[in-house]
Amino acid sequence: MKKSLIASALAIGLLGVQGTAIAGGDDWADKYLTTVATQGEIGIVKVNPYDFAPLTAIIDLNGYSISDVSVKVEPKKGGVAVEYPVDQVAINTHNGIPVFGLYADYNNTVAVEYVKDGKRIKETYKIKTAPVKQLLFDGQTRSFPEVKPVTVDNKFKDRLYLVNHLGADENTVGWDNYPIVFVTDTAGEIRWYMDWDKVYDQETTKGISMGFHLADNGELYWGQDHYYARYDMLGRKVFKRDMPRGFTGFSHAMLEMPNGHYLLRVAKEKYLREDGKRVDTVRDHVVEVDQTGNVVQIWDFNKIFNNMRDDLLKGLDSGAVCLNVDESHAGETMDIEPDAPFGDLPGVAAGRNWAHINSIDYDASDDTIIVSMRHQGTAKVDRNGDVVWILAANKGWGELSDKVLTPVDAKGKPLDCDQNGRCQNTDFDFPWTQHTSWLTSRGTLVSFDNGDGRYFEQPAMPTMKYSRGVEYKIDEEKMTVQQTFEYGKERGYEWYSPITSNIQWRGDKDTFFMYSASAGLFTGEPGKHFINEVTESGKVKVELTVNSMAKTEPSYRALIVDPAKLF
Repeated sequence: MKKSLIASALAIGLLGVQGTAIAGGDDWADKYLTTVATQGEIGIVKVNPYDFAPLTAIIDLNGYSISDVSVKVEPKKGGVAVEYPVDQVAINTHNGIPVFGLYADYNNTVAVEYVKDGKRIKETYKIKTAPVKQLLFDGQTRSFPEVKPVTVDNKFKDRLYLVNHLGADENTVGWDNYPIVFVTDTAGEIRWYMDWDKVYDQETTKGISMGFHLADNGELYWGQDHYYARYDMLGRKVFKRDMPRGFTGFSHAMLEMPNGHYLLRVAKEKYLREDGKRVDTVRDHVVEVDQTGNVVQIWDFNKIFNNMRDDLLKGLDSGAVCLNVDESHAGETMDIEPDAPFGDLPGVAAGRNWAHINSIDYDASDDTIIVSMRHQGTAKVDRNGDVVWILAANKGWGELSDKVLTPVDAKGKPLDCDQNGRCQNTDFDFPWTQHTSWLTSRGTLVSFDNGDGRYFEQPAMPTMKYSRGVEYKIDEEKMTVQQTFEYGKERGYEWYSPITSNIQWRGDKDTFFMYSASAGLFTGEPGKHFINEVTESGKVKVELTVNSMAKTEPSYRALIVDPAKLF
């Protein structure tokens, strides 16, 4: 009797409020799984099943067979429901019903439907979650940014946005920090977040988790300095791999290719320069790795762009060169010295931050890659390392000058542009210190034009700066480029993001989705960043502000999460 009571107590302790007993063949555990009173016809719930995503759960199959499953996390009053179908592969993989989109510190109501023994069953579960995890640095008052809705068109109410935020440590932003990655709904409620301690160890981990994408099957992938990883949104690890030997310094960009390979933006260790010096390079290599991590292609941009121009580098704001933020030097231009130290410093040589590749895309039509080089421009490159085209002002390119695209109007007539990129009698402008130069489903290219160093200079006043989300139509045969959309210029300095940020065309609702992710960086106050969805005509369908916890604390990117594609 005493032994039975102890076993029961152990089982209850393992369950917590609504956990599932840990079954390892023990008679008492197996008995508990089949005799415990459940909420529904299957009913044993495990919150945070993989110890990775605290606002998820699994309703365990408990030995039953079910099919044709759907889930709805009921909203709070005035809130947003999260609902989605679940296919049989997900049921089999998780041995239960995956639950995504729970509120934190809340007794959630979750409605599920499924077929069991030929009967259609509808039932609800109550799933209690813990408060969000705490991570507070000096100057912060909360773990996550505050998200506030400004404009939400009713047709966009069910949108979910994943935010890759960059936490500040002692009011500074650096390249070694905890990943603050969360999903917000349009009411500003957190509906998912990654437990940073599962992917970051302060003693051994370097870098920042960046380059997040959702794969077609709903799995999430990204990288951080020395590793790249893929998990599903419940936290089940698909893989977590070290960077290939000889490469390090992953940041900014990772992309799954149609063949299942990955493109990674990395740096090269002990790179041998022509002068015989060996250096660790900075954000200037792209590698393609196959499904098991073998390196099948290397793009060395030190060789592809061996004529490294310094024109744009000299015009950069020295207060913000990507995540090297120093607001005391905001508005000052960079001092580019030919004998500057090697490392993460602007300069025109292998071993310095001359290129700063911050996005990669793949063009399957001709097996090429498109890279955004913050300190140079956007370029398309083939597998032989030959440059196909360059989208940037035609200044300082030397022998590559004939690869620079010519700006044209809607009728294909060349525009009157000088070598500094100023074009007369037109809204056309090049992207400057841009991020996310990505192809769209309608054959165009979008880029987030951050706008620093515009026309290779700093304006008379920092508040004269602006950023844009912009779309271009490129004719590779004629080597021309036409601007077809822009948004943000009219918002002025409020919407200006000196670093980070992204844009994407969303064909599901015919909008440009943008995240001005470092707006307000130099205000002396916590930044107010902007998530927007805007139509081609410029009508704002969604605007959320993402309000940082401390000053000089930007986000990196955001992406749209579609629950219907997760499971």
